[in-house]
Amino acid sequence: MRPDVPTLFHPHARLEPLVSAHRDGLREAAGTDSAAFAYMPADLSGPGFDTWFEQALSNQTDMIWTVIAPRTQTIVGSTRYLNMALSDKRVEIGYTWYARSAWGGAINPACKYLLCTYGFETLMLNRIELKTDARNARSRAAIAKLGARQEGIFRQHMIVQGGHIRDTVYFSVIAPEWPEVKARLLTRLAEAG
Repeated sequence: MRPDVPTLFHPHARLEPLVSAHRDGLREAAGTDSAAFAYMPADLSGPGFDTWFEQALSNQTDMIWTVIAPRTQTIVGSTRYLNMALSDKRVEIGYTWYARSAWGGAINPACKYLLCTYGFETLMLNRIELKTDARNARSRAAIAKLGARQEGIFRQHMIVQGGHIRDTVYFSVIAPEWPEVKARLLTRLAEAG
C-alpha cells in the first residue's frame, strides 16, 4: 500500500501532494514549448496536459508531487515516486518536468535532495532509481551531477512520442552511497544561496 504523500520543504523547493487546485499552475508551467517535453512519454505543453493531469490525479500507486518555488510561490513542475516496491525497499524518481524558468538552478537538486532524504531516511529504502532517454544528454548530465551512478542502458526499452523506440539509461543511488550524495547535494544547494 502506498504511504500518504507528504509535503516536503527546502528553501529552494517545496513539494506538495498533487491536488486538483494545482491544475492551472501546472498548465502554466508546462507552457506551450513542446521541445521541453521532447523526451517525456507525452507532450504536456498542449492538449496532452489534461490527459496527463487527470491520470496523475487519479493515480493511486505513485506518490506524485507538485513542485513549487518557495521564493515566488510559483508552481514550476512535477515529480513523483513510481515503480514503487516498498517490500524490496526501492522506488524510482521520475516523470519529473520543470518550466524552463526552473532549468539549471537550484530547483532540481533541491527536489532530489528532498526525495532522497525522504526515501532513505524516512522510508528506509535501499535503492532509488532514476532513468532517462539515452538521447537526453541534458538529463543524463543532471542525474550524474546529483551523484547517481549509471548502471546501464536498456536497449529498445519503450516506444515514446512519435513512435521512437527509446533506449533508456538507468541510474541509481543506494543506501551506502547516500551520505556522500547528500553531502554533495547540500554543498550545491549552499552554493546556490
